[in-house]
Amino acid sequence: MAGRVRSFAGQAGRRRPVVCQIVGYKNRGKTTLIAALIPILREQGFSVAVIKHDVHGFEADQPGTDTWLHREAGAEGVSITSNESSFVWESRSRRLKELISGFCSYDYVLVEGFKNEDFPKMVLVREHTDLELIGGLKNVRAAVCWPAIRASGEFDTLACPVFEIGDLHAVAGFLQQQRTLLSNYNI
Repeated sequence: MAGRVRSFAGQAGRRRPVVCQIVGYKNRGKTTLIAALIPILREQGFSVAVIKHDVHGFEADQPGTDTWLHREAGAEGVSITSNESSFVWESRSRRLKELISGFCSYDYVLVEGFKNEDFPKMVLVREHTDLELIGGLKNVRAAVCWPAIRASGEFDTLACPVFEIGDLHAVAGFLQQQRTLLSNYNI
C-alpha cells in the first residue's frame, strides 16, 4: 500500500476519524508513544494527525520540540494548543472539539493530553501513583504501562485492556480493532 492512504469514509461519504486521547502525568512518555504509533499506522495506509495540549506554553515546531517530533515521525497534520495560543497559525486558544473538526479528513486523530475531555482515552502508567488516573478519568478504553508496573499485578482487576509500552504493534492493533467504536463515538 505504499504511497496510498486508506480512507474509511462512512456509508454516506462522511468521514469520521478515530479520535483517541493519550493521557498521563508529565514526563510519562505520551509524546514518545504517539511518535512511535504514527509510523505503524502510516505503514498500514492510514493518515494520522496529532493534537497536543500544553498548559505551560510552547514553542511550536522547533527541532526537538514535541510538535517537531510528531512531524518527523510522519504525522501529516499537527496542532498544539495552550491556554494562551494555538499552533494552527492562529493567536487564540481553541477547544479540542474545534481542533478535531479541522482534522476530519484523517483516519486517526491522536490527542496528547486534555485529560478532562470526554473522548476515548489510553492512560499511560509509569508509576504506581499513575493508577489513580484510570479510575478518575472519563472514557478510559485502555492502559499502557511499563513492565515493572505490569508485573505488580495491580492491573489484574481492570475492566480495560492493558498493554506494555514496548508492544507498540499491539497498541496500534487495538486502535485498529476499535476503529468503528471510536469513530462512532467521536464528532
